[in-house]
Parts: sequence; C-alpha cells; structure tokens
Amino acid sequence: QVQVVESGGGLVQAGDSLRLSCAASGRTSSLKYMGWFRQTPRKEREFVARIRWSDSSTYYADSMKGRFTISRNNAESTLDLQMNSLKPEDTAIYYCAAAKIRSTWSTGSRLDDYDYWGQGTQVTVSS
Repeated sequence: QVQVVESGGGLVQAGDSLRLSCAASGRTSSLKYMGWFRQTPRKEREFVARIRWSDSSTYYADSMKGRFTISRNNAESTLDLQMNSLKPEDTAIYYCAAAKIRSTWSTGSRLDDYDYWGQGTQVTVSS
C-alpha cells in the first residue's frame, strides 16, 4: 500500500509560478510511475506529467511541455511539479497519483495506469 499527499496549491496571478509537492509513503519500492493529473468541473481528469520511479524518466502532456517540470527527490520520496507562466486555464484541482509495477506495459499517462491517488490540491490562476 502507498499513500500520497499533495501540497503547495494556492491562488496566483497569471504569469506567476507555483510548485506542487507530493509526499509518498508506504511501499514506494513497488512503484513504477508517479504522476500528476488535473481536473476542472467542466472537464474530465487529464494527464499532466509523470516520472518513472526506476530511472526518473519523464513524460508530459503536449500542452504542458515547456511550462511544467516534474521531478522527484529520491531521498525523501517526494514528487514535485514546477509550474511556470501559469494561465487562468491552468486553474484546476491537481492530483498526485502512484502506479504499481504491473506485468502489462503502460505509458503512465492514463488514469487507469494508477492505483493510488491523493485528495488533490487546488490551484487557482487569476487573470
């Protein structure tokens, strides 16, 4: 079992930066991916970025490339999402998620790739 808890959300202005963190605890050695998703009331939960736990390779949704950076702190088992040049359309609840190692191949960009979810942290970008 793995627990993930997000932190770092808040209210910022357009163009500002914000850093989200996710603390993972439990059997983190069993993880294949950790990732970030976001959701607004009008849209389904969408993939933002993920990192492969074994080698820290990263993968981003096309719309997030260049502005968002996902990283991990190995010693502390934390996952960060640095968000720059924020836009009002980035307003959403951001969720951290963790995926177990499975026998089937996955990219780590789908909701059903993930087994554990945090409660989410609100990010609001004002114009």
